[in-house]
Amino acid sequence: MKFTDGFWVVKKGVRIFSAVQVRDAVTDRDSVTLYAAPFRVENRGQTLGGPLLTIRVTSPLPDILRIQALHFAGSVQKGPAFTLNGSRQPLETEETEGSVRIRSGRLTAQITKDPFSIRYSYNGRALTRSGPNQLAYITAPQGAFFREQLDLGVGENIYGLGERFTPFVKNGQTVDLWNEDGGTSSDIAYKNIPFYLSGKGYGVFVNDPGRVSCEIASEAVSRVQFSVPGEALDYLMIGGGSPKGVLQNYTALTGRPALPPAWSFGLWLTTSFTTQYDEKTVTSFVDGMAERNLPLRVFHFDCFWMKEYEWCNFEWDKNAFSDVKGMLTRLKQKGLKICVWINPYIAQKSVLFDEGMRGGYLLKRPDGSVWQWDMWQPGMAVVDFTNPAARDWYGAKLQNLIDLGADCFKTDFGERIPTDAVYFDGSDPVRMHNYYPYLYNRTVFELLKKNFGKNNAVVFARSATAGCQQFPVHWGGDCQATYASMAESLRGGLSLCLSGFGFWSHDISGFENTATPDLYKRWTAFGLLSTHSRLHGSGSYRVPWLFDEEAVDVLRFFTNLKCTLMPYLYSAACEAARDGVPAMRAMLLEFPGDPACAALDRQYMLGGSLLVAPVFSETGEVEYYLPEGSWTRFLTNETVEGGRWMRETHNYFSLPFFARPNSIVAVGNNDRVPDYDYSQDLTLHIFALSDSASADLHNQDGTPMLKVSARNENGRVRILLDGKTKGLRILMRGVNSVAGLSGAAASADRFGTLLTVEAGAEEVAFTL
Repeated sequence: MKFTDGFWVVKKGVRIFSAVQVRDAVTDRDSVTLYAAPFRVENRGQTLGGPLLTIRVTSPLPDILRIQALHFAGSVQKGPAFTLNGSRQPLETEETEGSVRIRSGRLTAQITKDPFSIRYSYNGRALTRSGPNQLAYITAPQGAFFREQLDLGVGENIYGLGERFTPFVKNGQTVDLWNEDGGTSSDIAYKNIPFYLSGKGYGVFVNDPGRVSCEIASEAVSRVQFSVPGEALDYLMIGGGSPKGVLQNYTALTGRPALPPAWSFGLWLTTSFTTQYDEKTVTSFVDGMAERNLPLRVFHFDCFWMKEYEWCNFEWDKNAFSDVKGMLTRLKQKGLKICVWINPYIAQKSVLFDEGMRGGYLLKRPDGSVWQWDMWQPGMAVVDFTNPAARDWYGAKLQNLIDLGADCFKTDFGERIPTDAVYFDGSDPVRMHNYYPYLYNRTVFELLKKNFGKNNAVVFARSATAGCQQFPVHWGGDCQATYASMAESLRGGLSLCLSGFGFWSHDISGFENTATPDLYKRWTAFGLLSTHSRLHGSGSYRVPWLFDEEAVDVLRFFTNLKCTLMPYLYSAACEAARDGVPAMRAMLLEFPGDPACAALDRQYMLGGSLLVAPVFSETGEVEYYLPEGSWTRFLTNETVEGGRWMRETHNYFSLPFFARPNSIVAVGNNDRVPDYDYSQDLTLHIFALSDSASADLHNQDGTPMLKVSARNENGRVRILLDGKTKGLRILMRGVNSVAGLSGAAASADRFGTLLTVEAGAEEVAFTL
């Protein structure tokens, strides 16, 4: 929210009470509490009135400082609240007459008492500052607010704030963090996360699930401003030294992404949304994919598996599906996992409406009646997930579907949550609006985890808030069948993955309208080189032969490619679950020191070693940037020197897809399914080894499989292997021959020299 007209004038009716002078400081082992007056006190009479702002600094985890500022401490603060990991850390403090220095790990806050300011640094390197008059309590015609402003350095970029489809770098934008169902073509978003990441290597998490307003160089152009309504502000300064380090610390605080099952990385096909379908239609799609040798791993039934006007009743429409158990069994016998669409809404015509009303499982109005409206479903009510009995009731309905054969759920919607409702646990409905997806997705995810075990639960979710990264996977929502929408989808995904989320997907070829064959094929390459890949749309089916025969070949090519890359890709997924670094990464995460990578939003790193630049044009032309080093085209083995921009034209079976220099990419022996034994007949592709490279590989169940380290010392290469594999091979890309080989046998390969590792060998050595 903007409180000023320009830099000098305050808006009419607005009064700003800034922290100006610290009048008292209380230092404890794990906290520092400051009492700040909104003006410089010159005489004792000035202490008789208020306000007096209380500012408390604590640390829940090393490298993180929590700043809680409040006006009236007696104000009632209803839930919900984000769950933060950690516990009060001891602080290193040093107080002088004019300042207080506070340190947690390598993060330091230097507080000046008069005039009040906070300077943040990490390892002695300046990050940002809350300068004089920047932290403030504000009264306005709309009510009371708390505001913070943090300085922006020259050339500093801000990222994140959830899945946002507006420009990738958030500087110059005003962002209201408020979940809404608006598609991918506007400034509103399904997934609003009150966390932003600075390219300088720090992050800020506003610990408030309600409406947070952010002005990123858009009110005071040299500052990031964030404000919340009410009598208090709670934010956390997160250090890390680099963007990747910040994400590691942020997800340690709010939760690491869970590891999705390996099968979920395969190709998903859906019925689409408003299409007509029954078992015959579904079977024709599945058999058509098999007949064309198209690997399919998941089949999804979208909304109309239930009867119209009755969503959700969790009952299969008997007019279309007369033998549900038999149908799902037959599909699973074809090697498929089953996903079904759900949402947290109950239509009045649903058999569950009266049941939910009697049990008190639905949101209510202040007069005690059920909260209803006609948006989406006539007479629709909303499940109250703050009620444990409602969670059990909802879960029992889903359990029936699991018992029939469902393996996962598409947890759609969760954004249109009312702010005038009454919750079972007394939660503030305004704060619940953004928080609702957390309870909704957690309920479903935990049920799946209970049934299938750790690392085997997955949802396909649209709405989210902070912490929802623990319940993957999330997809980008309703995009258009255009190149512009394809590009905005990628921007949104990269933004989400800079907000703590490890995995992301999108509707291949666009949700609204029907793509041209050209767009379908280009989007297919992008979709299969994302962490999760789904063919889905609205009014038409998305099987490739309805576009053209070449689309069939393109889909097969990239699906086969993804399956062979699973040993590499799933290990990147394990890294995301372990450390919080996303599997799909904006370029700045891997190359924070390269200024050319700072604003790149039409390319990305898939894991730490593979660069992908989708084609966003009918002509096949694509412009992209290669960081410095000798990069290798993964598909053709051509090497290209980086440190420059490239412009090329690609056919449908190609795109800029590069392996990073000094990298190891593990390639599997199966191009049909994503979940297989990665340790069997594994090939380690090593690219442009001029220095050192390493890989920490995991098997399809997430267990550690193989640690590899390779080093080139003046032409003598040593590759160390720690783990158990069968039939292990090493492909030295671009290397024509080796000498003095031990631990393996060499043979020629079209891409270089293939080394077949001796059984039990722990080291392979040779001279280039």
